[in-house]
Amino acid sequence: MDEREWLTERFEEHRSRLRAVAYRMLGSVSEADDAVQEAWLRVSRADAGGVENPAGWLTTVVARVCLNMLRSRGSRREEPFDVRVPDPVISPDSGLDPEHQAVLADSVGLALLVVLETLTPAERLAFVLHDMFAVPFEEIAPMVDRSPAAARQLASRARRRVRGQAPAPDADLARQRRVVDAFFAAARDGDFDALVAVLHPEVVLRSDGGSARPRHTVVVTGARAVAGQAVTFGRLSPFARPALVNGTAGVVVVADGRPLSVMGFTVTDGRIVAIDVLADPDRLAALDLTVAD
Repeated sequence: MDEREWLTERFEEHRSRLRAVAYRMLGSVSEADDAVQEAWLRVSRADAGGVENPAGWLTTVVARVCLNMLRSRGSRREEPFDVRVPDPVISPDSGLDPEHQAVLADSVGLALLVVLETLTPAERLAFVLHDMFAVPFEEIAPMVDRSPAAARQLASRARRRVRGQAPAPDADLARQRRVVDAFFAAARDGDFDALVAVLHPEVVLRSDGGSARPRHTVVVTGARAVAGQAVTFGRLSPFARPALVNGTAGVVVVADGRPLSVMGFTVTDGRIVAIDVLADPDRLAALDLTVAD
């Protein structure tokens, strides 16, 4: 087997892992696929003769590509968004398909990705590579032009923010769905007290309307404040189709064949702690929402 053939086999062997790394780094399946493709172009031109750990080497190449993309993305923004909800992975409510299972292997909920969007590119890389993929800080440090100790500090800062703002969802999907159904039932009935009861006292509602719907880009905190949006949620209720949003209970809101939003819910200990809404029509148009039909 020549080097090119060996390289192609190793890349395909690790493609799922590389896509998973890129999705956590970029929060977009399409951008993740672009990053993996760019990584292959770089790898195919490299001398792999001395590579002893193909998985580690390929992960490093993809991570560097993603880091450049994150930095470029930040420099293109004229003004920072109050909140950016990443592109969600939508699956049938019956369960994840194998392709999505590979990308979301570590239960990367939408709330976690929203918090990752608030990190600097270097913090995000250090946290994703070390905490999610066990890459040593000695290998992370050169990517961000830091010492291993400084790379460790980057990951530590990111970890504190993630733990404070992105709690882990309940493992029981059926329980999650019951809570989300109760939320919409209370909204439909205009039952304020029932809404408050199903929401965590410090629940966070984050909505991203993009440049097309700037009024829909909001952050609302607290059970009573979120419950105050009951009229809006009640109006959406008849058009809410159950789906898994990044592996957790959520809905796709479709009216007259047109997607209005994707809503991801984080349910912890039987109550909703986060609601993340993508309402940007341009980005919704690019998602495959047929699984919610």
